[in-house]
Amino acid sequence: MNTDLGKEWLAKLQQSGYRLTEPRRAIVELLASSLRAMDPLALFDAGRRAYPSLGLVTVYRTLEKLEELGLIQRVHQPGGCNLYLRASRGHEHMLICTACGQVRFFSGDDLRGLFESLAQHSGYQITEHWLQLYGLCPACRPAAV
Repeated sequence: MNTDLGKEWLAKLQQSGYRLTEPRRAIVELLASSLRAMDPLALFDAGRRAYPSLGLVTVYRTLEKLEELGLIQRVHQPGGCNLYLRASRGHEHMLICTACGQVRFFSGDDLRGLFESLAQHSGYQITEHWLQLYGLCPACRPAAV
């Protein structure tokens, strides 16, 4: 587990009035140490390996609280299902592997030209954006022939 991140999340959960139970610790450990976006059922299955009595309701409640605290974020997929991963740090965007769920954060984009063009053509005043790009990571791409 990313020990510092996990400790930080557990402290914030406790400060917000949540008890630090072993099932919650298992969910925090999984999310803090993962570079992959996971759905609640994947978290449940993985968490049960570490803590067999983990309940699905605990997974959903912990996800809800971690998201409320800004520690994790939802990843929206084209199919509509939500995945979860650690929240980005600052203004970051993400590349998401559609095969394995690995996420790579990136920053430094310059989308001003696109936004100016969109604003001019649509009449919208663009104030925020959120960018998720989907594809296959190097490990999941078929070998080049």
